[in-house]
Amino acid sequence: MQRSLHLEGTIPEARERPRWAVAAKGFRPFFFLAALFAVTSLPLWLLALYGEFDPSGYLDIAMWHAHEMVFGFAVAVIVGFLLTAVGNWTQRETLVGAPLLGLAALWIVGRVCMTCAALVPRWLPALADLAFLPAVVIVLARPLVAARNKKNFVMLAILSVLFAANVMIHLDALGIVSSWRRPAVLLAVDVVVLVIVVIAGRVMPMFTRNATGVDTIRSIPALDLLAVASVALVVMLDAAMLDRAAAATAIVAGVAGVLTLARTVRWGTRYAFRDPLVWVLHVGYAWIPVGLLLRAVSSFEPAVPPSAATHALTAGAIGTMTLGMMSRVALGHTGRPLGASRSVVASFALVTLAAIVRVLAPIVVPSHYLESLVVAGCLWSVAFAIHLGVYAPILFAPRVDGKAG
Repeated sequence: MQRSLHLEGTIPEARERPRWAVAAKGFRPFFFLAALFAVTSLPLWLLALYGEFDPSGYLDIAMWHAHEMVFGFAVAVIVGFLLTAVGNWTQRETLVGAPLLGLAALWIVGRVCMTCAALVPRWLPALADLAFLPAVVIVLARPLVAARNKKNFVMLAILSVLFAANVMIHLDALGIVSSWRRPAVLLAVDVVVLVIVVIAGRVMPMFTRNATGVDTIRSIPALDLLAVASVALVVMLDAAMLDRAAAATAIVAGVAGVLTLARTVRWGTRYAFRDPLVWVLHVGYAWIPVGLLLRAVSSFEPAVPPSAATHALTAGAIGTMTLGMMSRVALGHTGRPLGASRSVVASFALVTLAAIVRVLAPIVVPSHYLESLVVAGCLWSVAFAIHLGVYAPILFAPRVDGKAG
């Protein structure tokens, strides 16, 4: 039987099931909130660009958008995934019921304070936003430590680095330090990409093999290790706040791009297009080597702006991979068959098209930059609106097989 998330075993059922199905497992509220945030935040940002909305009471408009897409959207997906995955890895429940909804409420408070910063005391956005990740680390550490699951302590370290990057942004916003916010948000993007690189190596060969029946599909451990290590080195270089355009940093990013691509040689990508829930993950992952290689090229070729590399990793890799994983996990963990309807496939196509426009337009048609932002933003939001319409009823409904979760 195919197992979602490459997780073995099942979590013992809680003594009492939560009253609401949405509180029965970590992925449920956080995947819903992430999709809802994706649908609403991009239009708000586009309105801000045209002067119809002003979220700049704390961060400027561009930094608000960058911060919220990482620490709002991406973090919500990661937390929903880890709350579910850690329970399976340790055979111990992480958080369900009212405490889970409380954690989700803490995320919501952070988003509201960051968006309405001009209406609240200046210290409140920092306090509200920074409270979330430490709470998540505590929740995840308890089962991991109790089960002595040392292999996955790395996830706690990754979340801690994300928290540190967020602290840097808020210290800058509060005027305690200067010139930290942009390097910090780019560091956070690197960390999210590292999470994807780690998780992809665990699940994608298995997902592809199970969906296609091709037994030769597998990972190559040596290449997996080199790929992860190279991306981790990029993270460390950016954490040191070195010049991102420096030749040495660019070369490391280029090597990481080659290695993250090379590790996929046995992943069966040519067979993946038989199943939309598989090909969307392959397409999403492909943006990682593209983004890293564009970062290397942009350091030597002025015609390629650094933003192209950044958005290959954000709109491309993070956007597509999160949409694909949320779609798959929501089905598998609610006892439903793994299949994609036409509307879901359309959402996969739209998020991919949005990434293509966002990455290529500044290179090919730089004179229409603002228009390209509108097109890409609308495509991206519509993709997640379709996802929300299909999956919200699933996330709020009990498992179809009657099991807990």
